[in-house]
Amino acid sequence: MSQKIVRVGDIECGSDELFLISGPCVIEDEKIMMTVAEQLREIQERVGIKIIYKSSFQKDNRSSLNYYNGPGIEKGMKILAKVKEQFGFPLLTDVHYPDQCAPVAEVVDILQIPAYLCMQTMLVVAAAKTGKVVNVKHGQFLAPENMKHPVKKIEDSGNDQIILTERGYTFGYNDLVVDPRSFYHLARTNYPVVFDVTHAIRKYGIPSADAKGGAREYLPVLARAGVAAGVDGLFVETHTCPSEALCDAASQLDIRYLEEFLKPLLEIHAVEVKYRNTLPELA
Repeated sequence: MSQKIVRVGDIECGSDELFLISGPCVIEDEKIMMTVAEQLREIQERVGIKIIYKSSFQKDNRSSLNYYNGPGIEKGMKILAKVKEQFGFPLLTDVHYPDQCAPVAEVVDILQIPAYLCMQTMLVVAAAKTGKVVNVKHGQFLAPENMKHPVKKIEDSGNDQIILTERGYTFGYNDLVVDPRSFYHLARTNYPVVFDVTHAIRKYGIPSADAKGGAREYLPVLARAGVAAGVDGLFVETHTCPSEALCDAASQLDIRYLEEFLKPLLEIHAVEVKYRNTLPELA
């Protein structure tokens, strides 16, 4: 079976061109959202990588009721629509409940199923039935080959516009580990595979506002390993001032560093594409 190409705007996800999903973790002040979008557009033009803008109107898995969980669907969709209108980015956001899917699909191009919810049948089916692209984040608890099950649910609902995103596995308590073998298994579905590198360096059990809640020193090595392994896209949450971000403050990448972060990845990707079909299937 040949690699499935999933079109998002003018981006052919799954082609030989690396793409980027990026933006603040959660929708914050409109000024921050627009500033990040403007800087992402400049990076896109200078570096030549196509970008899908991501931000969540709701974060329903915060560890405390006291933590910011987003502006809600109505306000959030208005801000995302403004980003799209002004900067032209395709949009991606999370959905947590089946009844959110239809109204969100009126604005965004990709509905994202959060990792913890990837096996929730009603949610996955509701997202699929919108006809929009569905990005399923791989659950930290699920063997990579078992991602075939949510994929099949989406296909059986009449939708084959699917992207799969890796973000690490829970090994032991409060620690995520990225197993490169997962990229192989996810790719066996023949759908585009994305590596969510910024969520992969979160330290569970430590609030994201605490600098110890993330391990940014691992971002370059993990991103380069994922691109060398042949992923189709990267997921890098970014912010104008991560330390002041209202969610995932310890893991988002400062947008000032994003351009230099991407340059070696594009070169590695070019080498991987050149040689990706030169070996026979070794299994």
